[in-house]
Amino acid sequence: LSRKSHLPSETATKGDAVAIETELLRDYRFGQQQLIELWGQACALAITKAYPLSSLSKKQPTVLVICGPDQNGSVGLVCARHLRIFDYEPTIYHPKRSAHSLHQDFTIQCEKMDIPFLSYLPTEVQLINDAYNIVIDAMLGLETDSSNIKEPYSGILVTLKQIKIPIVSVDVPSGWNADEPSQDGINPEVLISLMAPKKCAQNFSGKHFLAGRFLPYDIQKKYELNIPDYAGTDCLLEL
Repeated sequence: LSRKSHLPSETATKGDAVAIETELLRDYRFGQQQLIELWGQACALAITKAYPLSSLSKKQPTVLVICGPDQNGSVGLVCARHLRIFDYEPTIYHPKRSAHSLHQDFTIQCEKMDIPFLSYLPTEVQLINDAYNIVIDAMLGLETDSSNIKEPYSGILVTLKQIKIPIVSVDVPSGWNADEPSQDGINPEVLISLMAPKKCAQNFSGKHFLAGRFLPYDIQKKYELNIPDYAGTDCLLEL
């Protein structure tokens, strides 16, 4: 992953991303659990590349994973479980549990691995800065209307804008509009795009990874994704 690839000339719109996922589930017979697992594991791997255990400044390799109620939140839960396997110490903040059975399954998998869940997020920003090395934002994904963010997420975003430790965002940084190239909002240091970079990633200047090597070639061609070649057997690409 030492060599960087250029951002593909085509970024995916929100509509493209939804269409691609629908096609994967309906025509290619991928399962939703399978996709979330692939993405979550790739996110954990990206974090190990961006923040190796040896590089963390705190004595304990603590990571705070903030999970939303939709698919991005499920990806966050899988990511936390794999980080635990990779010897990080994730803690999950999951303010609104989803009734979706898949989401509940992923939650139980984390509980069974003794990953702690926070009952509330401290509004005292310094407590977060002191306790964790990084925050993973798996809160509001593609499916969120960024112009109408409700509690508890609007309050969490206020806190995230103030923290000093790095933020890693999954697919679309929470509060950003997926189809708008420039944003004011939280400022992640790392972005992990799923399947293809979204329009909002066009001007992103931090470390940017792409997770989606499993995308069938015909889908890449149909949506003109022009994804650069992955190196060797890597399931991740640094853009």
